[in-house]
Amino acid sequence: MSKFDPLWKYIQKNGKENFKLTFTEIEKIAGIPIDHSFLRYKKELDEYGFQVEKISMKEQTVTFHKK
Repeated sequence: MSKFDPLWKYIQKNGKENFKLTFTEIEKIAGIPIDHSFLRYKKELDEYGFQVEKISMKEQTVTFHKK
């Protein structure tokens, strides 16, 4: 079980092809602060049929895309 499992399940159930979440929204959904480890864990998202399309440090957002 990954520390980001709640986030991956939320993304899978979202139902949208492409969408964007702010760092704050991700932290609320995951229940943990987002940090550099997110870059390692984002690979797990493949198992849920999605991928991280873009991480914007300027906007503080992550764009997700359904595979």
